[in-house]
Amino acid sequence: MSQDPLVVFTPSGKRGRFPVGTPVLTAARQLGVDLDSVCGGRGICSRCQITPGYGEFSKHGVTARDGALSQWNAVEQRYRDKRGLTEGRRLGCQATLQSDIVIDVPPESQVHKQVVRKRAEARDIVLDPSTRLFYVEVAEPDMHDPSGDLERLRDALREQWDLHKITADLHILQEMQPVLRKGGWKVTVAVHLGDKENNPRIMQIWPGYYDGTVYGLAVDLGSTTIAAHLCDLQTGEVLASSGLMNPQIRFGEDLMSRVSYSMMNAGGAAEMTRAVRAGMRDLFTQIAEEAGVDLALIVDAVFVCNPVMHHLFLGIDPFELGQAPFALTTNSALRLRGDDLELNIHPSARVYLLPCIAGHVGADAAAVALSEAPDKSDDLVLVVDVGTNAEILLGNKERVLACSSPTGPAFEGAQISSGQRAAPGAIERVEIDPVTKAPRFKVIGSDLWSDDPRFVIEIGATGITGICGSGIIEMVAEMRMHGIVDAPGLIGSPEQTGSDRCFPDGRTYSYLVHDGTADGGPLITITNRDIREIQMAKAALYSGARLLMDKFGVDKVDRVVLAGAFGAHISSKHAMVLGMIPDAPLDKVTSAGNAAGTGARIALLNTAARAEIEATVRAIHKVETAIEPRFQEHFVNASAIPNAVEPFPILNSIVTLPKATFNTGAEGGGRRRRRG
Repeated sequence: MSQDPLVVFTPSGKRGRFPVGTPVLTAARQLGVDLDSVCGGRGICSRCQITPGYGEFSKHGVTARDGALSQWNAVEQRYRDKRGLTEGRRLGCQATLQSDIVIDVPPESQVHKQVVRKRAEARDIVLDPSTRLFYVEVAEPDMHDPSGDLERLRDALREQWDLHKITADLHILQEMQPVLRKGGWKVTVAVHLGDKENNPRIMQIWPGYYDGTVYGLAVDLGSTTIAAHLCDLQTGEVLASSGLMNPQIRFGEDLMSRVSYSMMNAGGAAEMTRAVRAGMRDLFTQIAEEAGVDLALIVDAVFVCNPVMHHLFLGIDPFELGQAPFALTTNSALRLRGDDLELNIHPSARVYLLPCIAGHVGADAAAVALSEAPDKSDDLVLVVDVGTNAEILLGNKERVLACSSPTGPAFEGAQISSGQRAAPGAIERVEIDPVTKAPRFKVIGSDLWSDDPRFVIEIGATGITGICGSGIIEMVAEMRMHGIVDAPGLIGSPEQTGSDRCFPDGRTYSYLVHDGTADGGPLITITNRDIREIQMAKAALYSGARLLMDKFGVDKVDRVVLAGAFGAHISSKHAMVLGMIPDAPLDKVTSAGNAAGTGARIALLNTAARAEIEATVRAIHKVETAIEPRFQEHFVNASAIPNAVEPFPILNSIVTLPKATFNTGAEGGGRRRRRG
C-alpha cells in the first residue's frame, strides 16, 4: 500500500504526510508552518505564495519529481496576468499535493517575517572611494583638430585632474556626444579610479555641473541571510541597510547540504546561482527604493562571503569544496563587472570580492580581519564570527591564525524543537528564578519581561512563537546554572531538579518554557535532544578556538570578540556558562556586531584597504580542523557544560554551577540517557 505524499517545508523543516489532493496551504496550517493567507484560501489575496523544489534533497530524504504538485490552474494564471507572479512561484491555496515535495516559504509569504539583524556598525573610516566625480571643461571640436570627443574628454581629465590612461565602455560612447553638447562642453564625469590591475574608467557623464552623487553597495552574502548597506560614495554615509533570507535555503540550510545538492542534481549548482542572484537583485531593488536612489547610479559594490557562497555566486560548481583537500577555484581577490554577475545596478559597475583565506575560511573572515584588525592588536584577541559555519581568528601583532568550525544551524533556531529564526514573537532573553525554577523571558518586538502585567497586551499582535538563537543559548545556560541540566547535558526529573516543569518525555525529561495552547499558541519546551544539538554546536565552536590556542602555545586569551549578526545578541556570561568561548573576564568579551559587513563597507569606502586586506590574508596561517588530531579530544571535552576538563576559573568566580549528575542509571531516580 503506497504512502500519502510527504511534504517538507523550508526554512522551518516541518514535515508531514497528507492525502493526494491536499492544498499546500492546508498542509502548512496543520503543521503549524508560518504561511500567510488573508482571503482564507480563495485565491484572492495571493499572500500564500510558495516555491516548490524539485530534485534530490538528501538532507530531507526526499526526491521531488515533476508533477509533485497539481498543474497550474486558471486562478494562478489570472493572478499572474493581473499582478505578475515570480517565475517558479505557486499559490499555496491552489497547488495541491500529488507526490513527495520540498516547499520553500519565502520571507514575504510568512506572517512572522524574518528580522535580518545585520546593521551597519558605527565605525570611523578614512573616505577614499574607488569612484569619484570630476567636473571638466572640454575643448570643442575644431576643423583643424581631427581628434574625437572621447580623446578631448580624456585630455581634459588629464590636464585638469591629472588622470591618465582613462578608458570608457561602449555605453559611454553611445551617450557622450549629446551630453557634451547639452552641457556646452562642460560636464561632470564619474570615474572609477582603478588600481594596480585596472586603468581609470569613465562610469557616467552628466551635462554641466552635476549636483548629485554616486553610490556603492557593501554586501555580506551569508549562507542564511544576505545583508546590504547602500552608501553615498561622496560622503561615506550609509543611506539604507536591508537584508533578506538567502533563497538558496530551500536547497539546504547548511553549506554541505548545498554542495551535496549540486553533486546529486544535474544543473544544481547553476540553479543555486540563479536563485542567489535573483535574491540579490530583489534586495538591491528594495534598498534603492528605500533610499530613493536610481539603481543605475550604483557604480561600485563589494562582496564578502564564505567559500561555498563565493563559488555559487560566481557560477562556479562548489564540488571540490565538498571533499578534501577543499580546494578553492581561486582564493585571490576578484575585480569584476556588475553585468558579469547579472546584477541590476549600473551596467559596468565595478565589483570587488575580498580574498578567501582558505577552503572553508572565506572572504567573510577576511572582512572580519579587516574590521577587527587582530594583526594590529598588542594583546591576544580571539575573534569568533558566529554562524552556521563559524570562522575563528586568533592573533596579535606577532601573527594571526584562522580556522572554521562547522557549528551547524542550531544557534539560529534550526533543529531545535521550538526553535525559529529571529522574528517578532521569538523568545530572545531568558532568566530562570532560582527558587521556583520558572522562566521569565523577553520576545523580539517588546522590551517587557513576560512577568510584567503589560506584557500580554504589548505582544498581542505577534504572540509567543518560539525561541531564537540568543534565547536558546540563554535558556540552556540558565537551566545549567539553576540545576535543571547537569554538566553532561541531561535534564533532571522533578525530584532531582525541584521543578514540576520537568516532565517525562520518552526515556528522558523535557522542560516546559511556555504553554500557549489554551489560547491557540504553541507549547514551547526544551527537550534533551535540543540540549544535545546545542552541545554539539558549542563544542565545535570551542574546539576550533582551543585548537588555535594550542597552535599559539597559550591556554588563555586576553579578550574575545563575538562577531556576526547573531554574535551581537549573545550574552557573554551565558556564552561562557555554556562553554562556547574560552574563560575570560566578562568585560573583555565584546560584540563587534556584523563585523563582516563592516569590513565590506571599509573596503567599499577606502580603496587602500583592499590592498591592505589582500596582504593581511596572505600572512594569515590557516589551521585545518579536519586533520588536527586534538580537535576531537577538545570536542569531546567541550561537549560538557561548560567543559569536562577546562577549569574556567574566571567563570567560577562569578557563577557557582551545581555539581549534581542526573544520570544515576536507576529507573526511579533518573532515566538513562539515549545515545546519539
